[in-house]
Amino acid sequence: MRCPKCTHAEDRVLDSRAARNGSVTRRRRECQSCGYRFTTYEEVVRAKLRVVKRDGRHEEVDRLKLQTGLERACEKRPISLDVIEGMVDSIIDEIENEHEREVSSELIGKKVMERLEKLDEVAYVRFASVYRRFRDVNQFLGAIEGLLDRT
Repeated sequence: MRCPKCTHAEDRVLDSRAARNGSVTRRRRECQSCGYRFTTYEEVVRAKLRVVKRDGRHEEVDRLKLQTGLERACEKRPISLDVIEGMVDSIIDEIENEHEREVSSELIGKKVMERLEKLDEVAYVRFASVYRRFRDVNQFLGAIEGLLDRT
């Protein structure tokens, strides 16, 4: 690692510890030449996972897009932003572990639906209305009846 101050190539690692739930290693370093101390972060570089949309288009997995959709479904519900962010993290971790290059948008939607059904029924129906493209009230009623049958 080159020193950011003098660009000398030799340093000494003073401290290493896990960060971001163990997915990153934080290292505190000291340059052997000038004594400057700096921090580096080390993580596994994965190939960018792509989503295959319903119409066949491909795009990168967008964490922000997933989080925005969940926030909309959970709007005005007693669900904290931390819970939503944790859900997004777990969904992305799960799909990255199960798929190397491509994942269908339908599979992502199913994972979201599974989690929302356990978390909040109103948020579940809201998300389902967009994900399943509800066209009328009868489809809403069908989703609600499905929830009632499971309880």
